[in-house]
Amino acid sequence: MPPRTRIFYSTLGLVLLFTAAAPLYRELSQRNDIWWTPSAMSVPLAESKDRVVIYARGKPLADRIQAGELRLEENGAATTLSMSDIGLRFNNWDRVRASRLPLMLAYAAACGVSAFLILLLLTGRLAYRAERDPPGAS
Repeated sequence: MPPRTRIFYSTLGLVLLFTAAAPLYRELSQRNDIWWTPSAMSVPLAESKDRVVIYARGKPLADRIQAGELRLEENGAATTLSMSDIGLRFNNWDRVRASRLPLMLAYAAACGVSAFLILLLLTGRLAYRAERDPPGAS
């Protein structure tokens, strides 16, 4: 293979490899705890019934709060909890990870193809070889 062609394909393979590897590295190196609902946006207990039901001694927490059964003691003063005192934060990491999986698989495949191209170039397997006549042909 001529040197110019080898340099071109080597550069192309490296560019493709780094283009596909950068998002993979970014995805795999980020923190997992960033997908929690922010504290300021915690979901009130009344609005979270479609995603979670919390039980306290076998009875739903919302029913216990409405009946006035739960009290909170702070600094020696006991107060009854209300529905607005309870907020929930959700971890959405599983949903985010599932939505990103097809794209990450495509990037991983592109990394594999690029690495294979570079390997072919380094081992000289892409060199042009003229066709030979099969044995016994004249």
